[in-house]
Amino acid sequence: MTDTDQHSFTLVITGAPYSSQAPQTALSFARAAVAAGHRIDRVFLYGDGVHLASALVTPPSDETHWPNAWARFLTDHKVAGIACIASALRRGLVDEGEQKRYELAASNLLSPFSIAGLGEWVEGTVKSTRTLYFHGG
Repeated sequence: MTDTDQHSFTLVITGAPYSSQAPQTALSFARAAVAAGHRIDRVFLYGDGVHLASALVTPPSDETHWPNAWARFLTDHKVAGIACIASALRRGLVDEGEQKRYELAASNLLSPFSIAGLGEWVEGTVKSTRTLYFHGG
């Protein structure tokens, strides 16, 4: 593969784990893309997709723990995982900064995910050669 054949991707996930296939399909794509020599620039969680970044998800032991699977992928491949702040706050997902800001009892953002605004999505669409959307439904 030559450099001109390589692509960089921003992945946008809008479907929640366990109620849509979006996170699973996106992770399969990301793994295959990396194995083929492509790069994942960032993963942006929007709408119900932010549930993927919750540290409180606890599936049955015989099911895949999609938030942990994604956290491992992001860490192993040094990919930014960003949850949209507006979507996150509406769905009860907060980091330590938002916990303090809103005087909440706890934070529940799974590392290495971070919370940021739509500017991260815009930057991803500009920086990456391709932006792919994985919708719930």
